[in-house]
Amino acid sequence: MKHQSIISEHLGENTDIRASHRTGWLNLYACYKRRGLYLLISDTVSIVLSWHVAKFLNQFYSPLPTPLIWWSWFGYPSVFWIFGFSTVALFSYYQLYSRVDTAKNYARAAQLISYVYIAFLVISYLCDPHLDLPRSLFMSAWISTIFIVIFNRWLTNIAISKILSQYGKPVGVFLIASAERLHYLSTVMHSQPHYRIVGGAIASTAHSPIIIQAIARSMPQEVVAEDIPDAGLASQLFWRLRSMGIILRLLPSSREMMYRRGSPEVFASLPTIRIEVSPFRGFDYFFKRWFDFLFSITAIFILSPLLLIVASAIKISSPGPALFRQERMGLHGKVFHVWKFRTMIYNAEKLQSSLESDNESSDGVMFKIKKDPRVTSLGKILRRTSVDELPQLFNVLLGQMSLVGPRPLPLRDTTFFEPWHHVRHQVLPGITGLWQISGRSNIKSFDDAVRLDLHYIDNWSLNLDLEILLETIKIVCCGKGAH
Repeated sequence: MKHQSIISEHLGENTDIRASHRTGWLNLYACYKRRGLYLLISDTVSIVLSWHVAKFLNQFYSPLPTPLIWWSWFGYPSVFWIFGFSTVALFSYYQLYSRVDTAKNYARAAQLISYVYIAFLVISYLCDPHLDLPRSLFMSAWISTIFIVIFNRWLTNIAISKILSQYGKPVGVFLIASAERLHYLSTVMHSQPHYRIVGGAIASTAHSPIIIQAIARSMPQEVVAEDIPDAGLASQLFWRLRSMGIILRLLPSSREMMYRRGSPEVFASLPTIRIEVSPFRGFDYFFKRWFDFLFSITAIFILSPLLLIVASAIKISSPGPALFRQERMGLHGKVFHVWKFRTMIYNAEKLQSSLESDNESSDGVMFKIKKDPRVTSLGKILRRTSVDELPQLFNVLLGQMSLVGPRPLPLRDTTFFEPWHHVRHQVLPGITGLWQISGRSNIKSFDDAVRLDLHYIDNWSLNLDLEILLETIKIVCCGKGAH
């Protein structure tokens, strides 16, 4: 189909861009094996030392309560292992094992260690309010961990910098810029002994499958990009590199929309915004998909009586099936059937062509009529309460949709798409999204709706999904913006 070829040309992938690729783990190892491995060893030694310091100081006071010793490995109690693993996991998540050595990293390390100890206090109190936690052990472990970790990290970073400056391999760099700037950037990189150019591409073609494949083949540690011309290209480049475990650096003239993700750093004498790769990249999307599955199957089970009642009411109130099935465009242009409770008369789709002149959408992409004569009396109630959307939980269960994502649109609408509109199809469609909580049916221009979808893609996180779900519940309860 024509629309599928357009999407294939623009995307060239069959998976959600937020998912991790296998090659990403190789790049991730290359990125972290130098400084990250040594820092991990340093942190592990520091945590062990801080435990012995706390144990020594606490011998004059009360011992560790028996309820906190669930098991012992190699002579260390369970509390030690939980604290150690939690600290290292948080350090990894907040990218403290990266190549960057800044004062902000030391402050963040102290902050994360404090979070672990405070969380332990809260959890232990909730589990057993009468548990007598040795304050001397707790405070000495907390303070000693912060000081020993930061001091050892400082020494380790100094040693690593000296070793890498003498014996370290050059960092592989892939350049993306305009034709006029590629030569200049290449000259700057060649003048620096610690960097090695492994490839380059014109900025306007950075989104093409050929360039993405070229980056994957050259296996760079970092990509330096300048003058990416379009929001869709910047979004796609960011997620493609993230999935492959490759660090992205944006020069100041690049897309400002990505700046919030990175930190300023001088790279080969050039001012850049470094967008770090988290070792947990891909896990957040994995968690999202499992949450979709578990939530949908639980919701279907709990809401099954309501689903049966609504289906029966539709059958009784008007002729036709209880469920409405329509072809929609999903991930990377793949067509699937979306399920909804029928809210219109049974031959509504055949009558749509005669109502096109009444379409209230300013650009004609979406078909919207506020007082659509095809909607039944029961259908108005179902739409106002959004109950008609509940059968889409089966689409989520089948992996065709997610709870949160850009809304899948009918094929009729996609025929009016401009090429950049298809960028919204690089992620799994959803039952609700940023578009729905920002205006729903009140948004008249499809360009505005797509910009909201792009904002969601560019800024996606599990927290954003949770915020959208909570806001959706609030809007549905108020019946705001639906018709």
